[in-house]
Amino acid sequence: MITQAALPAALAFIMFAMGLTMEATDFRIVFTRPKALVIGLAVKLLLLPLAGLAVVMAWRPDPAFAVGMILLAACPAGVTSSLLTHLAGGRIALAASVTVLTSLAATLTVPLLVNIGLALFAGYDRPVELPVGRMTLGILLVDTVPLAFGLLLRLRRSDRAERWGRIARPVATLLFAVIVVGAFIGQRQTIADHLGDVMPAALALNLLAMATAWGMASAGGLPQADRVAVVMENGLQNGALGIFVAVTLLGNPAIMVPSIVYAFVMNLTALAFISAVLRSRSTRLRDVASGDDNHM
Repeated sequence: MITQAALPAALAFIMFAMGLTMEATDFRIVFTRPKALVIGLAVKLLLLPLAGLAVVMAWRPDPAFAVGMILLAACPAGVTSSLLTHLAGGRIALAASVTVLTSLAATLTVPLLVNIGLALFAGYDRPVELPVGRMTLGILLVDTVPLAFGLLLRLRRSDRAERWGRIARPVATLLFAVIVVGAFIGQRQTIADHLGDVMPAALALNLLAMATAWGMASAGGLPQADRVAVVMENGLQNGALGIFVAVTLLGNPAIMVPSIVYAFVMNLTALAFISAVLRSRSTRLRDVASGDDNHM
């Protein structure tokens, strides 16, 4: 079982590793491609929480799971989003910018939205005291500060950060897998008992997030590389942060169940999305090649 000491330490390392792999040039997209960034952030910070609330209102799961879904929808992008964006041929700079900015915003948005979730759902059953100050400080220490430290090291000692990053990134991905698997094992009975409540809601939220992101990016006229990045950033959530908030800050393991289930679902749908994008690109390339041959 994941201990309260090991979980925040692992999450802090994951965020530090992400910072090590960033480049200062990644943030030029804030100024050079503001439309793509604004759309990505709008879907992530506004539409995704609303989608989470809509899914919870439609499914009406157990109060703890409802709060867990709201928490999940409030979390920033997942730690593997940039990697999967790269695999799908998306714009990594855009993905990195959305990840960093939503991770910074999580210090405010996660406590706010979890407080709303507890008031709307768990509060109906019993009075709940939300440790907003402790939660904000906890997110700051395990999410924002390590990320900023990694970025600072990258700027000051790029050669050292490059060496450390090559090791830290796969270790961070492994740690994320260990967190999810460890949480799954620890809560396997709860998950098994309530799989019918959580799995459909998690899948619905994931598909709704990806479809909304694609629709907004397409309506905004973004090129495919940007559309792919926006979809990945909104379909992949930082489940490790959701688990940390549920277990360490709220002290309610049941609240982390949606984060565990979603972590499983989101990787399956992300791989399916990558496969579809690559197939579509391959088909277009064949058509172009065929057209060129016909004109020879």
